Amino acid sequence: MMTRVFPAMAIVASLWMTACSTNNITQENELKKYFDSAKVEGCFGMFDNGQGQFTIYNMPRYRDSAYTPASTFKIFNSLVALGTGRIFSDTVVVPWDGVVRTSPSGDTMTDWNKDMNMREAFAVSNVGFYQEMARRIGRDTMQKMLDSVGYGNKKIGASIDRFWLDNSLKITPDEELGLVKRLYFKQLPFQNREQEIVKDLMIREKTDKYTLAYKTGWGTTEKGNQLGWLVGWIEENNHPYFFVLNIESPDPKVDFKTIRLSILKSILKEKGFFEGRK
Repeated sequence: MMTRVFPAMAIVASLWMTACSTNNITQENELKKYFDSAKVEGCFGMFDNGQGQFTIYNMPRYRDSAYTPASTFKIFNSLVALGTGRIFSDTVVVPWDGVVRTSPSGDTMTDWNKDMNMREAFAVSNVGFYQEMARRIGRDTMQKMLDSVGYGNKKIGASIDRFWLDNSLKITPDEELGLVKRLYFKQLPFQNREQEIVKDLMIREKTDKYTLAYKTGWGTTEKGNQLGWLVGWIEENNHPYFFVLNIESPDPKVDFKTIRLSILKSILKEKGFFEGRK
């Protein structure tokens, strides 16, 4: 057992999601087995909101290393598009731009090649839809909102419709977790309506025992490695736990599309989730 517990005061200044100074941080190095089994490097963080307890694997990567957000940026992009009125609701249909796109693995993303609304686009992580949202929002407004929220390094770079994909914009796993925590409690600088819509978009599983909400991300690092994200929360008995998973591999054959959720669910199951007892 390699678990170590540290007083939060030692690192709370770097934890973006909360100002609570009485929390404890538990580093669980034994979670490495899930990353090793999937042949990836990475980190995991979870915040138990009720107990004020952090569980973290690979603290340096979680706290200090920033990466392109890839499709997790759709959380923020959705909020800005709705909040600025560039799209009125998640049910407004946006025409397909006719561009056939591929995934980082080279597969054609056939689910994207059609007209769809935000709810559909969020579910299939349609890059083209959200590139159109970014163009509608525009550079000045997008920059203002990045600055207002304090999103990562706040850099747009050369292209308004690719900056969250091309490593211009970068964010730490800690900051990703903080964003969804603030969204859950409607503490972001958007109207409650927009935050409620995006919260609902993130819900992927809902049973009488638990609700699992998340957004995935899949891209490449500046070195050309595959990069994967999964950020969200699991709620049991009205008690939310916020999590972030970040993984990386230089091997293009590693199936990032499936291993992200597999690693997350393995960790959550080990911790007693999915039974409605938390």
